[in-house]
Amino acid sequence: MQYPAVLKKRCTGMKRAPSDDMDFLKVAAIGKKEERGFELKELSFSQQRFSNIAIAGETGSGKSTIMKIIAGLVQPDTGEVYFEGQRVKGPDEKLVPGHPGIAYLSQQFELAGFLRVEQVLKYANTLSPQEAESIIGICRIEHLLKRKTDQLSGGERQRIAIARLLISAPRLLLLDEPFSNLDIVHKNVLRAVIHDIGESLKITCMMISHDPQDTLSWADDILVIKGGELLQQGSPEQIYRQPKSAYIAGLFGKFNLLPPTKAKALAALSSISTNGKNLLIRPEAFRIVTAADGGLEGIVKRSTFFGSYYEVEVSVQNKIMITVRTDTERPARGETVYLQLPQEAVWFI
Repeated sequence: MQYPAVLKKRCTGMKRAPSDDMDFLKVAAIGKKEERGFELKELSFSQQRFSNIAIAGETGSGKSTIMKIIAGLVQPDTGEVYFEGQRVKGPDEKLVPGHPGIAYLSQQFELAGFLRVEQVLKYANTLSPQEAESIIGICRIEHLLKRKTDQLSGGERQRIAIARLLISAPRLLLLDEPFSNLDIVHKNVLRAVIHDIGESLKITCMMISHDPQDTLSWADDILVIKGGELLQQGSPEQIYRQPKSAYIAGLFGKFNLLPPTKAKALAALSSISTNGKNLLIRPEAFRIVTAADGGLEGIVKRSTFFGSYYEVEVSVQNKIMITVRTDTERPARGETVYLQLPQEAVWFI
């Protein structure tokens, strides 16, 4: 589907033309203490226009608080947020909270149950009929317009809520756990919608999600938060392959973590080198080969089917247990396997 150029212009237009070195969004040392004892600790980062950021972290780490401060819905105790070079004012500084260029979809969004979908969108619409029709197409809701909102599934309600935000032509869209409580069918549709929002409308997005499949495949940059602190920021590849801690590694999938003694023993049986630190290896880094190819010899203790791959637990010399992922033939329990591990696939923490 082709979208009107005027719609793209509305969504990407700015009140002030930024200089080339101006950050689209700048979060400068924001801090916030809450009654439940949580504290956001002088967190800083920036976001460039058209660059998607994902925020990852355990429940209660401060992800939603960060988004609400950026949206101007929560007043920070310290620090400031700048959007397109202008400071975002919090609710203590203005009568109506929020910023006109920033749209925030919370986890607890509401849709009036007595209205049809077309009425919900009409009341919030600031676009021309042609522009609004394009938004409806992007969100895959053409067939839902005559339904009342209390007749929709969770995934359909999410797409209606996003469409309602988009017809106000935001330039930054903040999505707080948009995939929560969705089945796989509706989740895949919503993933396509969010992809099209960035690709077709050129709207910059920030998203919170607990599912690594959502963040790793979508984000240009990932922020990892724990206890109100920014632990690591980097590309999906950096965060996944070179995490700074086991906590960060665990947020994005399974991993093998060997203490220095076992890492040294594994190195003695293979071609990798160690440096006295814990050795982190993702399961897919191992490759099952034939005996003639050489490699680590191990015995299969368990093999589990996960649809597109098998996860295999292998015992090496009865003292090192490692998890291996393979999409080839399923190894049988008790079978001897041979593993190769390239040096570039290991990481030390």
